Amino acid sequence: MMISFAVLAMVVVLFVWNRIPVGIVAIGASLTLYATGVLELEQVLAGFGEPTVIFIATLFVVSEGLDAAGVTTWAGQKLIARAGQSSTRLLLLTMLPVAFLTALISVNGAVAALLPVAVVMATRLGRPPSQLLMPLVFAAHAGSLLALTGTPVNVIVSDAAADVGPRGFAFLEFALLGVPLLLGTLAIVLLFGHRLLPQRTARAVPADFSEHARMLVRQYQLDHDVTGPLLTRELGVAEIVVPPRSGLVGMQVYPGMVTPSGDLVVLAVQRKGTDQGPGETVLAVGDALLLQGTWAALDENLEAPSVLVVNPPELVRRQAVPMGARAWEAIGVLVAMVVLLASGAVPAVVAGLLAACAMVLLKVLTVEQAYRSISWTTVVLVGAMIPLSTAMFETGAAEKVAHALVSVVGPAGPYALLVGLFLLTACLGQLISNMATALIVIPVAVLAAAETGVSARPLLMTVTVAAAASFLTPVATPVNMMVMGPGGYRFGDYWKLGLPLLLLFLGVSTLLIPILWPF
Repeated sequence: MMISFAVLAMVVVLFVWNRIPVGIVAIGASLTLYATGVLELEQVLAGFGEPTVIFIATLFVVSEGLDAAGVTTWAGQKLIARAGQSSTRLLLLTMLPVAFLTALISVNGAVAALLPVAVVMATRLGRPPSQLLMPLVFAAHAGSLLALTGTPVNVIVSDAAADVGPRGFAFLEFALLGVPLLLGTLAIVLLFGHRLLPQRTARAVPADFSEHARMLVRQYQLDHDVTGPLLTRELGVAEIVVPPRSGLVGMQVYPGMVTPSGDLVVLAVQRKGTDQGPGETVLAVGDALLLQGTWAALDENLEAPSVLVVNPPELVRRQAVPMGARAWEAIGVLVAMVVLLASGAVPAVVAGLLAACAMVLLKVLTVEQAYRSISWTTVVLVGAMIPLSTAMFETGAAEKVAHALVSVVGPAGPYALLVGLFLLTACLGQLISNMATALIVIPVAVLAAAETGVSARPLLMTVTVAAAASFLTPVATPVNMMVMGPGGYRFGDYWKLGLPLLLLFLGVSTLLIPILWPF
């Protein structure tokens, strides 16, 4: 038990210190538990074979498929473009899409998809991005409680509920809390956000490729030389620069020439910003070429070290050509996965695996893109933290914490226990990953329920809500950090809007959870 407590303390300190990658910290904790004899080797490695971990990995693939097909960008642009000049409408049409996208493809995927669109819209309307990006992220946290797929924490908690009771939480059962929490978040942001958020200029703005085609036409003077749209679902363009020691140096090229590979066409050549005209040009270091071809051909041919690509074609395509060639296939896969999850026809991990494989078989993603889309940091973190959760349970450490919690708040009744568990989870979740927090606190919640003779379901749902209330610090979640640069935020900016939202989550949990999931 003492070793488990020591390892837990070490993990928390190293997570807060933030000098060592979180995956290394988690693996180090598991290996320490093995080296000290707390767990057997099979127990240390068992986390990576958990269905929960595999399901989380599949969600990243599905999310990437929707993003790669331009579905998320299209949805974000359509809704946010309706904002007009109204700040209220801009906030609503930013926060609502990210919340509903989060419910389907996770917090990280939804925020990453809509972040560039939100920054561009704020800039065009003369609004500081700092007034928009934190509400974007906080709405995503609330949206994560609309469905099982909103966050890995939901999956972990649902599995824990199934282990100690008749079943886990249903696909849309989280929405019983998620809907009032989302509405409350919207209300607080709309009423008080402009006072609690800074008016600050962004230090770093994500690239905007929505006007990429027009910019290229102007820069390369293509008005009279190109027939048809420059960017379509099938065809794309890419700018390349000839680097030193490239095999292209000395090669003769001209506009209209087909490259040696046979699937790209040279549209224009520039040297030091000056167009070289229709004649032949002998390439030199630093020359820029504009190439056109299918998106697949661009991806395949521009990986060679002999060229430097100015903007990756894949990134351009996602923003400049929303609803790409495989968009409907991606939407179909998502709908099928949601139906399977909502109906319970197959286990969640099976639905996730089928959806991930379908994204590849339908050519929405390549196998390489599918592998790259998985956040291995998240997978390793969850898989390597499960042994610590096991050790806390098996050694009696979780029972000790649960007993201490019950002894402090237990005499005041189950409501006080619920509040105490919420505060324990929320405080820890501001310092370390909410997934790691959930894995640490879940055994405490289960044992506290057993010790007080109440159902574990309301306490586990409390852990879910408290883990989503990661509002007070930028290090609480990856998306909190994601908007720090574009929004120009400082460490102390988060708690000003985050604290009212944290109190909202606490109040809604205390009032509704015992009604929806009785003790």
